[in-house]
Amino acid sequence: MELAKMRILDLQFSVEHDPEMHILLLQLFEQKYALNKNYGSPRRTRDSAFNSIKLLKVTWYELVPSIMSNMLNPDAIFSNNEMSLSDIEIYGFDYDYTLVFYSKHLHTLIFNAARDLLVNEHRYPAEIRKYDYDPNFAIRGLHYDVHRALLMKIDAFHYIQLGTVYRGLSVVPDEEVIAMYDGSHVPLEQMSDFYGKSSQGNTMKQFMDIFSLPEMTLLSCVNEHFLKNNIDYEPVHLYKDVKDSIRDVHIKGIMYRAIEADIEKYICYAEQTRAVLAKLADHGKKMFLITNSPSSFVDKGMKFIVGKDWRDLFDVVIVQADKPNFFNDKRRPFRKVNERGVLLWDKIHKLQKGQIYKQGNLYEFLKLTGWRGSKVLYFGDHIYSDLADLTLKHGWRTGAIIPELRSEIKIMNTESYIQTMTWLQTLTGLLEHMQVHRDSDSQMILEEWKKERKDMREMNRNFFNAQFGSLFRTDENPTYFLRRLSRFADIYMASLSCLLNYELDYTFYPRRTPLQHELPPWSDQLCTGHNLLPTVTVR
Repeated sequence: MELAKMRILDLQFSVEHDPEMHILLLQLFEQKYALNKNYGSPRRTRDSAFNSIKLLKVTWYELVPSIMSNMLNPDAIFSNNEMSLSDIEIYGFDYDYTLVFYSKHLHTLIFNAARDLLVNEHRYPAEIRKYDYDPNFAIRGLHYDVHRALLMKIDAFHYIQLGTVYRGLSVVPDEEVIAMYDGSHVPLEQMSDFYGKSSQGNTMKQFMDIFSLPEMTLLSCVNEHFLKNNIDYEPVHLYKDVKDSIRDVHIKGIMYRAIEADIEKYICYAEQTRAVLAKLADHGKKMFLITNSPSSFVDKGMKFIVGKDWRDLFDVVIVQADKPNFFNDKRRPFRKVNERGVLLWDKIHKLQKGQIYKQGNLYEFLKLTGWRGSKVLYFGDHIYSDLADLTLKHGWRTGAIIPELRSEIKIMNTESYIQTMTWLQTLTGLLEHMQVHRDSDSQMILEEWKKERKDMREMNRNFFNAQFGSLFRTDENPTYFLRRLSRFADIYMASLSCLLNYELDYTFYPRRTPLQHELPPWSDQLCTGHNLLPTVTVR
C-alpha cells in the first residue's frame, strides 16, 4: 500500500492545481490495492472478484467530472507540424467544402441522379429506384474491394477493422473476412495508389472526399439488390458503372444546374466565410482560388455566401483547373473567361485581379504571379490529390478542412463517451496485467473482461457511425484516412471559420505523442496501467 501511495504522491506536482483529482486518484489506487488483496485470498470467489471490479469502476467513473473540465474545442485548429501564420504571405483555397458548404440535400441529389443514370443509360433494373440515400450509412475514408464488392474500414497499418466489412447493406461475419484475406491484413500491392484510385492492378479503391459518400451508398445499394434477387453480375463492371454515373452527374452539369436553380436549398449560407476572407485582406495577405468547378457555378455561389464583390477579395481566380493535373502538367496554358463565360484566345502575360481564368498549371501560375518562393498556405478537403501534391512536390503549407471533425469532437465531449472510453482503457490495462495468471478462476475473469471489452468497443463505434465508427480511429489504431491526413496536412480544422479564433501571427505547435517505448503522460498511465499499477497476484 505504501508503494502505491508513494507512486500516486509522485504525481502531486502534475495535479496539485486540482486537489479533488488528487484525492480521487489516491482512492483509485487504494481500491486497486484492496482488489489486489481480494484476489490474493484463496477463499475469495469469482463473484467477490467481480464485486471488487464493480467498486473499482464506480471509483473510476468519479474521475469523469474532472476529465470533462478539459474538453476539446470543436472550433480549434489542430496541428500536425509546427507552423507560424506570421510566415504566411499568400492564402489559397479550393471551393467545394472549403469556401462553400452544402446542405444534406446535395448528396441525395447526387445519389438519385446517378441511380437514374444507371437505369436509363446503363440499363440497370428499374427496381433499384426503390433505394433512397441514407446519410448515416457510410463515412469518408473507407476502402472498397472492387473484385469482391466489399466496403470496409482499414487502419493506418493496412489491417481491416473486423465488424466493419459490408457486402451490400449487410455486415460480413468476421470468420468469412479472415478466410477471404487469410487474416485481416491487406497487402500493399492491393491498396489504392497515391491518389486513392484503383489502378495498375490494385484491387482497393479508397473514397476520400465528401462527394464520395453518395457513391459508396449507391454501390452498396446496387450490390444489395443484385444479391437479394440472385442476379449474376460482375463486381468490377458494377463498380465502373457506378463510378461513371457519379462522374456524369458532375460532368454533364446535372449537379451544377440543380444548385444554381435553387441555391438556398443546397448551399449553407455562412457569413463567416466572408469574415475570414476580409480578415486576411485587412492584414495585407494575397489570396487565390483554384477550383475544378465551372465559372458561372462558382460566381453564383460566391455571390450568395460572400457578396457581389467577392472577386475583389481574390488576387487570382482559376476555374475548371482539372486538379490534380493542374499541379503536375506543365503544358496547359491559361485562358481568360469573360463575363458571359466565353473563353478568350488572348495570350496571358500576367494573372490579373478581378479576372477569371480557366485551366492552366501551377508552374505558369507561379511565373505569371511572381509568387515563386513565397510562403503559401493552401486550404482544401482533397487530402489525396491537392494537399498531397502541394506538400510533397511543391513545399506549400497545407490546411485540411474536415467538416466531420466538429461533430466527432462534440461526441467526444459527452459524459457518456468519456465514461465509456475511460473504463475501456482501464479494462485494457487490467487485461494486460492479469493475463499472466493461468488458473481457472483467473481465466474465467479474463474471458468476462474480454467480452465486456468487445461490447464496449462496439458501443464506442456506435457513438459515431453504427456501421463504421469514427472517421479517425479503428478500435485502437488511427485509420488509413488519418494516416494520410497526418502526412499531407500541416493543420486541420472543421471549417475556415476556425481561423477567426486565431491571430495571424499565431504559431501552431503539434502535440508530442509518446511512442510505444516512451513513458506516456500520467493520465494515460492511469488508463492503461503502464508502470503505475501494482502487480496483481491471483491464486
